[in-house]
Amino acid sequence: MAIDPKLLEILVCPKCRGELDYAETEQTLTCQACRLRYRIEEDIPIMLIDEAEAL
Repeated sequence: MAIDPKLLEILVCPKCRGELDYAETEQTLTCQACRLRYRIEEDIPIMLIDEAEAL
């Protein structure tokens, strides 16, 4: 199941408030400015900076 497009419109990086790139196949949201990747588990974005993966 894909994440709701309306949710994607309002989500921003919690660290810099920048735009996020959604990778549907990987189920991740990536902030290019901060070089952080946030995972999505069961259609719920895990938007905690401490849980993000550094690129």
